[in-house]
Amino acid sequence: MKEKRYGLFTAIAMIVGIVIGSGIFFKSDNILVATGGSISLGVLVFCIAAIAIIFGSLTIAELASRNTEAGGIITYAESAYNKYIACAIGWFHTFLYYPTLIAVVAWVAGIYICMLFEINSTLETQTLIGVVVIIYMYVSNVLSAKLGGYFQNASTVIKIIPLILIAATGLIFGNVDTVVVSDFTNMQSFGWIAAIAPIAFSFDGWIVATSIGHEMKKPERNLPKALVIAPLFILAIYLLYFVGISSFLGPDVVMQMGDAHVDLAANKIFGPMGAKIIVTFVVISILGTVNGLTMGHIRMPYSLSIRGMFPNYKKFSKMNERLIMPVNSSIIAFVITCVCMVIHYLTQKFPMLQNADISEISITINYVLYILLYVKVFRMGCSKEIKGVWKGIINPIFATIGSLIILFGSMSNPLFPLYTLICGLLLVSSVLFWKYQSKNVDIEENITR
Repeated sequence: MKEKRYGLFTAIAMIVGIVIGSGIFFKSDNILVATGGSISLGVLVFCIAAIAIIFGSLTIAELASRNTEAGGIITYAESAYNKYIACAIGWFHTFLYYPTLIAVVAWVAGIYICMLFEINSTLETQTLIGVVVIIYMYVSNVLSAKLGGYFQNASTVIKIIPLILIAATGLIFGNVDTVVVSDFTNMQSFGWIAAIAPIAFSFDGWIVATSIGHEMKKPERNLPKALVIAPLFILAIYLLYFVGISSFLGPDVVMQMGDAHVDLAANKIFGPMGAKIIVTFVVISILGTVNGLTMGHIRMPYSLSIRGMFPNYKKFSKMNERLIMPVNSSIIAFVITCVCMVIHYLTQKFPMLQNADISEISITINYVLYILLYVKVFRMGCSKEIKGVWKGIINPIFATIGSLIILFGSMSNPLFPLYTLICGLLLVSSVLFWKYQSKNVDIEENITR
């Protein structure tokens, strides 16, 4: 895969487009509930949770600038440690992280599309529309990688519009004084820690940009820039939106209305057509998230296969010369996602996850896995391989703290032990697979030589 198709803006758009999806629109009320209606405390928790993405991306940028091979995080793990850890992280992203997120976000797209076109919004209809969205995204990205990049750029620009409009309206016409006078008394009860989980969901997905690093123009320069610029931009947008809509409607109204607070704000700002306009923007926003995740997922089986770390790796490591895309890799990634969509449907049809979804299985554990890479950067900083105390010492320390904060905040979920068990079983399976597979790969390499 030698063609360089993506520039700096596409990488930034990919991170911003994936991270800013549906989460910020329907998580603001959850955050206020967790903070007891305190906007100031909500802002503080936003900043605390943002430590994970900002310092995490700054830390990963150091590894990204040193390695531009296919695989992104798989490559970094292999270079930093060994093939066992690389295989484990690769399997985790291929079988859990990407497909569960894609399935859930595509389903959310179905919910808002039903709302937009006034379709009878049953779980079956939402899921069916979600499947159609998934099919379209996988097919379009396989047939034209550039088209996927263009859509990512456009959707990112479009999705920022409603956020800025609501933020600006709230800051100009809202009661901004409520931000100043809201207190931190609820901090003593530690109930605010629960706000970290929805914020983590809203911030998740930034690592996906590393999957296209080998297809970027000047990746050693552009990818680290994207990993630094995008998270800071996202934090600024989130804070402006959260403060704006909370000031405009008032925290009590936001908490009382729940997810419908966006519709209320839209009607107050734009009039009767406001809800339609905002929902249209939200749909585009969600589709941009699905597209970005798809761009990353279709390359994961390929990245594992070229290292012999995937079942039937010879088949899935093939590149289609005409499309310059790993078509077989894309097909198996699509199948995995469809399986996750079926599982998601069943968990929603028969309430198994107690007001949760299958994507929560992977988000927290993913941040825990990042700690391995942060430790590597820290060691490189201590050995002076990375020059500068800030880059090699401070960044990885704060990135690790950020991941631990997300872990601590997620442990309040009663199903956390089950999620951890599922992720643990997959990681152990990947290590056992590579222990067996590595012997076959070594034998084939010796025969080739």
